[in-house]
Formats: sequence, structure tokens, C-alpha cells
Amino acid sequence: MAAARSTIRIAVNAALDGAMAALSVPVAAWLAEPAAPGLVPLWRIPLGAACLLVAGIPFRLSLQYWRFAAIGDLITVAASAALGAALFWIATLALGVAFPNPAYPVIYALTLLLFLGAPRVFYRWRRWRPAPRPASVEAASVLLVGSIEDADLFLRALAQDRRQAFRVEGLLVSSNRQTGRRIQGRPILGSLQDAASVLEQFEADDRRPDMLVVVTPELAGQRLAEVVAQADRFGLTVRQAPRPTALADPDRPRPVELRPVAIEDLLNRPQVPLDRDGMARLIQGRRVIVTGAGGTIGSELARQVAAFGPGTLILLDNGEYALWQIDLELAESHPSVHRKALIADIRDEARVHAIFQEHRPELVFHAAALKHVPIVEDNPLEGLATNAAGTRHVADAARAVGTLAMVLISTDKAVNPTSVMGASKRLAEMYCQALDIAAQSAHQGMRCVTVRFGNVLGSTGSVVPLFQRQLARGGPLTVTHPDMQRYFMTVREAVGLVLQASVLSLGGAALPSGDTGGIFVLDMGDPVKIVDLARQIIRLAGLLPDKDIEIRFTGLRPGEKLYEEMFHGKEPPVPTGHAGLLMASPRTADPAIVARAIEEIGSACRGGQVKLALTLLSRLIPEFEHNADGSAGEIRA
Repeated sequence: MAAARSTIRIAVNAALDGAMAALSVPVAAWLAEPAAPGLVPLWRIPLGAACLLVAGIPFRLSLQYWRFAAIGDLITVAASAALGAALFWIATLALGVAFPNPAYPVIYALTLLLFLGAPRVFYRWRRWRPAPRPASVEAASVLLVGSIEDADLFLRALAQDRRQAFRVEGLLVSSNRQTGRRIQGRPILGSLQDAASVLEQFEADDRRPDMLVVVTPELAGQRLAEVVAQADRFGLTVRQAPRPTALADPDRPRPVELRPVAIEDLLNRPQVPLDRDGMARLIQGRRVIVTGAGGTIGSELARQVAAFGPGTLILLDNGEYALWQIDLELAESHPSVHRKALIADIRDEARVHAIFQEHRPELVFHAAALKHVPIVEDNPLEGLATNAAGTRHVADAARAVGTLAMVLISTDKAVNPTSVMGASKRLAEMYCQALDIAAQSAHQGMRCVTVRFGNVLGSTGSVVPLFQRQLARGGPLTVTHPDMQRYFMTVREAVGLVLQASVLSLGGAALPSGDTGGIFVLDMGDPVKIVDLARQIIRLAGLLPDKDIEIRFTGLRPGEKLYEEMFHGKEPPVPTGHAGLLMASPRTADPAIVARAIEEIGSACRGGQVKLALTLLSRLIPEFEHNADGSAGEIRA
């Protein structure tokens, strides 16, 4: 039935084009010779129609959808008109009939172009003219921010929204070269750098817009932050338009729904190119274990690993609900990947070894850890048992079954640690470094790759979800100290770089730290002040910091320091030659000594001996200056 309707519509198109061509014959004759008596010979009229239909075949003229006529379609119409006029002229001459006016073929071609093109343009205009707005809908005054191309798509989508919830006053675009011109009747008021002066003019004219609408998804990072800052200065909210592809369904125009600007957009950095082919070669068809698979980093590792088609993906976590969530998600997104969801605590050495003996993984991504500094300060033995002893259990089990590589996810808090969490992760780094050096010195054994990075936006227990919960309650937003700052990265970017580091370690790339022992450190960019982050989140909600929402300083917590560091003084950073990845020069340690120390600390943990465990930890990590009550953090900074 649908095919029959389409055939009928094509036939109607052909009939209309033929009729326009037939009508063009006498009109062109009159234009060529206005004083000529009578009409042209009647046989020329069907000949003109036939020539146009034949000329339109190679250009598929009759298959055009008039409702969506665009520049390309009009070019096709012009080509068909020119060819049709040429065929008509040749056919007429072949019949022995000359044209009194030699310009007639050109006049006929132009007439054809007008008669064929005008109905298409008119029909398109009728179908695409702005939908009438109900009288009950009051339109918000907005300025569009972004590229001209994205603004054009947004305005087209807005024209089809019957609610017409927005009245566009003008545009701020990427370049000031377009200032003064108009797009779909809206003026280009200036560039992004002109935002302050443009908004000042609106303020002076007492017609301040209600909001700024960012129409370009790629507008992010510092440029977007500057736009938000100017909007905040004038008390305007900032919203983001949907991606252009989400607006591009003319058959079913959808309402234009704006969303708040996400904090990730303000902190966004340029996308780092990744070796996806190398990742596929590393993972495809292999048995892979992800520990801590229900956590923020572990679950993203599981997603990205699953996308490369491992032979078996083993998800290991000690939390049933988190494990069930990621297993269900992968069952829906990657149903062809063979998976096993296993509940296990990495502190249970026998259970870890049993799992590794049964599944014999070729790659291990070790993300399981206790990461929340104040919680580990309150439970130091649990933190040491998980982060240090647990890492040793995983590494030893992997080495025992001939695993190719184990990748340890570490943290910037392991550098000059002031918390038990940071020191326990540094101990885990030391053990993995020592294993890697020893194995590669003997030219055999498992690679132990350590990757260190800072805070992950939106991770469980991180500051952004906390601020969002506090904001939803009406505030205040709590910040420990006005000078507190941290490094931030999105979870997807961090995990992509973890996989990139794994490829480099196993792919025979020449690394600046030598073949072994170096720690990969993700290039986190510049640190961000937490109080500035709080203010941004308040502004993005359309509120004013310290006026609508209070920011309250609560003091440093146990184990915290004002500034995190990515490198220890004795492990200077060196570039790897790969964007987004640096290396910390290795600090060597004897694996036997580190293993014995971890065993002693594990024994103290099992015996509930907190003081002994912390004493042993301090001996092994001399730079560990424990800020047990939070008072030393500011002094040290």
C-alpha cells in the first residue's frame, strides 16, 4: 500500500512538471515575440512537456520531495530545465521548424526554471512557515550562542514548535566577522567576546533577555565558562539546546526542550585521540577480569572493555546491587559478550585465588578499592586490608595463572599522602611497581601497569553529586576550605586513557621511564578550586551564590589536604609522546620487602592493631605525614 502511494505521488509530480513545461512553451514564445499574432502551433506544447520529462530522468526530477526542497533540488531543476530546453530546440529544428527569435531556447529555459522552481519554493514555504503560537503561551526572550549553522537548525526546529516558547532576540556567534548580518530575520549582534557589551546594551534599553541558549554542543570548557560568567553577571540563566541531530526529524517535529548546562561542559577539555585499534587488539577475544566492576571507574571499564569484544568478561565486586546493575546494563548493550558476575571480596585471598584459577584471566583491570578519605580514616584497618593487602592478593593471583597484564587504578592521593587511603594506595603502587620491575628484569612474567589520576566528575561520593543534593534541598553548599582545589576529569576520558596506557605498556612502545616500573599519570589539566565549582553549580541552576544559596565552609576533614599532587618530588614527570599521558619516573623497591611489609600490615589488620598497622605504614612510606584530625592540612599546604 505504501509503495502504491509513493508511485502515485511520483506520477503526480511528473504530471505537474509536464504541465509546467507545457505552459512554458507559449509563455516563452510570447516573451520572445510579444507582438506575434496567435498562439504557437499546438504540437509544440506536448513536445515541450515530453522533452522536459525526458531531460528530468537522469536528474530524477519527478522523484523530488517538494516539501523538503532545498538548494540542491533547485540546482537539479535548473539542470533539467536547461537540458529540456536544449532537447526541445533540437527536436524542433529536426522537424524543420526555425525559431523567429534565436534567443527563444534561452528564454524557454529560464521560463521552465521559473515555472518548475516557483511551485517547489512556495510549497516548501507553506509547509515550513512558523507554526502559530497559542495566545496562552508567553514566549521567553532569548539570545542564541554558538555557530551560525547550529543556530540555523535551532531556529528551523523552533519554527515548527507550536508552543513557540522562545522569542529569539539575536545571536552571539563564534566570529565577529558576521556581526551586523541576519539569519532567518534575527540579527547577529556580535561574537562570544562581545557578550558583555551586547548584554550591557540590552540592559540600557531595558529589554534584558530571559536567558542565553547555547546551540553548539562543542562549545565547552573555558569558552563556555566565560559565557556563563557573563550571564551570571547580568542575572541570566544559561541553557543548552538539544544536539542538532535531535532536532532534525521534519516528519515529526518535536518540542524544543532546553536542558541546564552541565558542570562537565565547563570543565571539558579537547578530546584526546585514542588508539582504538590497539585497544581492540589488546582486548578482543581475551579473558578479562574487572575488579570493583560495580563502582564508577570499574563499571565504565566494563562498558568500554565489553565494546571491544572480549572472549569472556568477568565482573567482580563485593556489592550485590552494584554488580547486578552493571551486569544488567551489559546484557542489554552487549548481549553477545560472554559475562560472569561474581561476588567476591578482594580481602579474601583464598576466594580471589580460586576465581583466578578457575577463569585464568589474560587481562586484569583492578579498580576495587576504598576511596573515600574520611571513611577510611574512620576505618583504617579496612582501608589497608582492601587497598594494600587486597591489591597484593589480586596481583599474586594474576601472576600465578600467567596473566599477561594487571592494570592498577591509583589516585593522586597516593602522592605525599596525608591520609590512610592515600598511603594505602601508594603501598599498592609500590608493590605493583616492584612486581613489574622484577618480572621484566627476568624477561618473563606479568606486566604490572599502574595508572594514577585525580577526581572523577560524578563518581560515587564525589563533590559534584553532593553539591547537587544540597542544592536540591535549598542549600547550603558545604566546602571544607576556601582554598581547597582538586584535579577533575570525566570518567569516560579517564577510562579511555587507562586503556591507552595498557596498550602502550603491552605494545612494545618505547617509554621514557624505560621498560618497567614507571607509573602512567593522566594529564588532568589545571586544578579547580572547589568553592568555584560550588559557585558554578549554583549559577547553572539559575541562582546566585551567597544570595539565593549559601556556601558554608566547614574546615578540613581528617586526612585531607588543600592541594593534591600528581607527582612525588623524586618521580619527575616525563612526557610519553602520547596526548593525555605522562609518566612518573620509577622509585624502585624490592618486591620481597614490600610483600613482607604488606603481610605484616595485613596481620595487624586481622588482629585489630591500628597503631601497629599505621606505624608499619609510616616506615614503608616515609613521606606519609598523617593528618589524622584535619588540622595539619592547611599548615602543610
